[in-house]
Amino acid sequence: MLTRRHFLTASAAMLTLPLAPKRLWAGTSVTLGAMQIDTLSDGSLTLPGDFILGGMPQDEMAAIVAKYGLPTDQLTPPCNVTLMRGGTNTVLFDVGAGPDFQPSAGKLLEAFDVLGLTVDDVTHVCFTHAHPDHIWGLLDEFDEPLFPNAGFLIGQAEFDYWTDPDTVNTIGAARTTFAVGAARRLAVIADVVTRIKDGQEVLPGIAARLTPGHTPGHMAYELRSGTESVMVAGDALGNHHVAFERPDWASGSDQDKDLAATTRVGLLDQLAADQMRLIGYHLPGGGIGRAEKAATGYVFVEEA
Repeated sequence: MLTRRHFLTASAAMLTLPLAPKRLWAGTSVTLGAMQIDTLSDGSLTLPGDFILGGMPQDEMAAIVAKYGLPTDQLTPPCNVTLMRGGTNTVLFDVGAGPDFQPSAGKLLEAFDVLGLTVDDVTHVCFTHAHPDHIWGLLDEFDEPLFPNAGFLIGQAEFDYWTDPDTVNTIGAARTTFAVGAARRLAVIADVVTRIKDGQEVLPGIAARLTPGHTPGHMAYELRSGTESVMVAGDALGNHHVAFERPDWASGSDQDKDLAATTRVGLLDQLAADQMRLIGYHLPGGGIGRAEKAATGYVFVEEA
């Protein structure tokens, strides 16, 4: 049976013939037992530096950021959506920004095309949190779920926060659109989304890990096979420079800055001690790597 989505997809394909060269939006991949884990680029963001770096000790911060060859007035972090395929499950961790946030983002379906996937293939979507670059790609042009066969999972505290009618009044003027956008999208799936809790095995080999602060109910996910594991960290580790070198510093991007710093410190301690691979939504090189202890703080080492 043809749906409006199928008609739209077919029409768009005909309009784009002959095909232009594809940009390779697929990032990096690792194998974990029977799991194939890929990071797919949703593009990138353009953010004022203060959004992340504001409130930090400015001289020390500038010295750290300069080591990585970055400016402090504007940052353009990548967006890495994690895809796990194993057994009968095809699981996305977040869905990207969609077309309505920034023109440099919302490219997830280009990565699907590279891998020969369709939105119909996705069996589950696990949300780390409901910021625009993570959840605004949930709906299609008709405000229907873009992934029609998927089950949706989100932290209970995260769902409660963004669906609370008072959030739009308390989040602050700069993030009002965040609240409106999240509430609208979560309302569409409210009757079918599964609310999950810290420590819960949400799918075989996938456990939820509450990592609050960036948002009230931010959730990371530990993917495990035998003795090996990978942590999908979302925005609990929001960049590869100050977040690693000075995880104890407050960041302007976090809603509860002190709690987020405490979460970062604890998470990096665990990742480094266990030598567990991690995937960060805004980390470079596809986002897969490890946290290694350094003279002060930590350093992000990309997967070779």
